[in-house]
Amino acid sequence: MTKIQKGFSVLLCLCFFLVLAVMPEPFSRLENIYRQFPVYRFVEQKVRHTYLEEDWQTEEKLIEENAQYVGQLLQISQAPQEAEIPETTEIPQKTKTSETAQISQETENPEITETPQNAEELQNTGDSQNTETVQPHPVIDLSPEKLADKNYLLEHFFVVDASTTADAASLDAAEYLAKDLTLKPEKGQPQILIYHSHSQETFADSREGEEADTVVGVGDYLAEILEEKYGYQVIHVKEHFDVIDGEIDRSRAYDFAREHIEKVLEENPAIQVIIDLHRDGVPEGKRLVTEIGGRDTAQIMFYNGLSYTVNQGKVSYLPNPYIEENLAFSFQLEYAAAEYYPGFYRCIYLAGLRYNLHLRPRALLVEAGAQTNTVQEVKNAMEPLGDILNRVLKGSDK
Repeated sequence: MTKIQKGFSVLLCLCFFLVLAVMPEPFSRLENIYRQFPVYRFVEQKVRHTYLEEDWQTEEKLIEENAQYVGQLLQISQAPQEAEIPETTEIPQKTKTSETAQISQETENPEITETPQNAEELQNTGDSQNTETVQPHPVIDLSPEKLADKNYLLEHFFVVDASTTADAASLDAAEYLAKDLTLKPEKGQPQILIYHSHSQETFADSREGEEADTVVGVGDYLAEILEEKYGYQVIHVKEHFDVIDGEIDRSRAYDFAREHIEKVLEENPAIQVIIDLHRDGVPEGKRLVTEIGGRDTAQIMFYNGLSYTVNQGKVSYLPNPYIEENLAFSFQLEYAAAEYYPGFYRCIYLAGLRYNLHLRPRALLVEAGAQTNTVQEVKNAMEPLGDILNRVLKGSDK
């Protein structure tokens, strides 16, 4: 190339940059000019690829948070309220701890021990609403035709964990509603047992060291409602199955709970209803709350195990002859909630293990609120929970 040719090439380049410089946005941006050179495009793509590789944790977190909104499919059961409510029917993030050493330990949400501004308020649940006067006011279609559609049930009543499959249960609403789960009174004998596999679960404003502000304190209030308002005799087990040597350890909480509860059942054979009361764990900033009787009330979720996983099939070492009865009990309660307290229930969450639900046909694992709810909101939830329990056990919901 001659000197004249080289000079002409340089002149053309200068003209090119001059034209780009006077062009309007976005063509005049420097990065758009540099992108005309192959070397710049190569370096830019390399940097972007490296960034995505290094930031995979952030990407996974975003995917996880976006998954919460899948639960909006269930939100049609939610009465109109604040815009934050999509999480009230989200797919739960909490993974239950193992019943045996073969299952991995759950990841715990941090416990919040903020001191409330008015500690006395936590001990006062306020004026109890007269739940007996509540009239049915469902906001979803509860007709037999709709409930006969399995897809409709999965959309509005059930959430299936990825570890299991809905085919492991019948999910037959008509069959569930037809089951007689009423409780015949046994004078002078306890028929309901409440316990807590995870006794150390607390809430947003729980005071450290105060049992009344834990899920055990919530269990006390539920027992009080069932006894004083509805006339049931209740045993409330308060043992700590998730504490070992003074430290929270939930790796065998279900095993320890089972061993203890089996002894209680031997001593009290009239017990027919078993409630393992928990609180859920959700991302911080999300609240599982609805309004009932003019009060903020934590929402509830029923957690059922199918003893069936995608990887293993039927989990033979965790047999449960009462899977269908357990599901029928949860479904009748959820159906009653859909009738009388729309927005109160989140879903029936179907998981792969057993969670001690094999101890009785009327066995429940209930998640009341989460760590982001206040103690008062969760205690408020015990009144509608007691009401729907009474409706199912006395047959007044059908």
